[in-house]
Amino acid sequence: MQSELPQKLHEYTNHVLLDSTRWNVYKHRPGDIIISTSYKTGTTWMQTIVANLIFQDGVFPAPVSVMSPWLDMAMPPLEKVVESIESQTHRRFIKAHLPLDGLPYFETARYIMVGRDIRDVIMSLWNHHNGYSDQSKAMFTERAAALGLEFPAYLKDVHEFCQLTLSKGSFEWESSGFPYWSHLHHAQTWWDYRHLENILLVHYTDLLADPEGQVRRIARHLGITIDEELLPGILHRISFGGMKENFNAIMPEASQFWNGGSATFMNKGTNGNWRGVLTEEELTQCRAAVDRELKPDCAAWLELGGDHRITSEAVTVGA
Repeated sequence: MQSELPQKLHEYTNHVLLDSTRWNVYKHRPGDIIISTSYKTGTTWMQTIVANLIFQDGVFPAPVSVMSPWLDMAMPPLEKVVESIESQTHRRFIKAHLPLDGLPYFETARYIMVGRDIRDVIMSLWNHHNGYSDQSKAMFTERAAALGLEFPAYLKDVHEFCQLTLSKGSFEWESSGFPYWSHLHHAQTWWDYRHLENILLVHYTDLLADPEGQVRRIARHLGITIDEELLPGILHRISFGGMKENFNAIMPEASQFWNGGSATFMNKGTNGNWRGVLTEEELTQCRAAVDRELKPDCAAWLELGGDHRITSEAVTVGA
C-alpha cells in the first residue's frame, strides 16, 4: 500500500558512486530545492536553469556544480560538501541521483525530477561512460575493488554496454542499470507521487521543444518571479550553445573526469540518437525492461513527455 507521503525505503550504499547515507547530515531549510535525476537525463541542464532563475543576471557566486553539489556522490569528502552547503546564503539547490525511495522527504522543500526515454539515456550514458579519462577509470575501478565490487571501466562498444545495463541491477530491488542504477526504478518512484504539490516532473523532450515554457513552469513551481527584461539572457545561457560557451561557469571540473572535458560531457543535447544504432534485439530488451519496472502510464510519460499530471494510456516503447 502506497503511503500518503513519500517514505525512505532503501539505502543506496556500497556503490562506486552512490551513497544515500550522506543525506543523513543534511540540515533542511524551508524552500530548499532538490533536483533529482537518474543519470544523463538533463541533470546539469536543470541545475543551470535553476541557477539562472535564482541569479537572473547570470552573475553566479560560484560555478553551478559548487553551488549545487551532488550530495549523494560517494567519494568527495563529506565535511567539505556539508560546509559548502551550510555556508550558502542564497536559496539552495542540491543535486541528487537518488530515487524518491532513497531520499528524505520534506513538505517545505521543492523537488524537481527530470525524465527521459531510456533509449536516449543509454546512448548518452554510453558516451559518458566511454569518455572517462584513464585517471577516472582507475579511480572508479580501485574504489569498486575496495568495496568488493566490479566496475567495468572498459567496454567494447555501446552494444556491450546496452546488454549489460538492461540485464542487471546494482541493487537487489532493481533489475537494470548496472554499473550505475536503474533509470526506470528512479522514474517510477517519482511518478507515484507526482500529485504532490511540491514535486514537479520535467521531461527532457519538453525542455527541448519549449524551453521558455518549461523555464516559466519551473519558476512557478519554485515561486520565483522572472524579470522579463532578463528572460532573453536566461534563455540563451540555458540553451545548449549557451551552456557550451560558458561551461567553466557550470562545471569547470569536467576536464578532470572526461577526455575532451565539456565537449564529451555535453555531447549532443538531442534525442533519437539510438535510431539506426541500437539493434532490434536491444530495442526488445528496452521494452522488456520498461514492462518489468514501470506502470503503463509512467512508461508512456517517460517515452513521450507531456503534462505528468494527466494519466496517459501506455505507449509501446520502440514503435
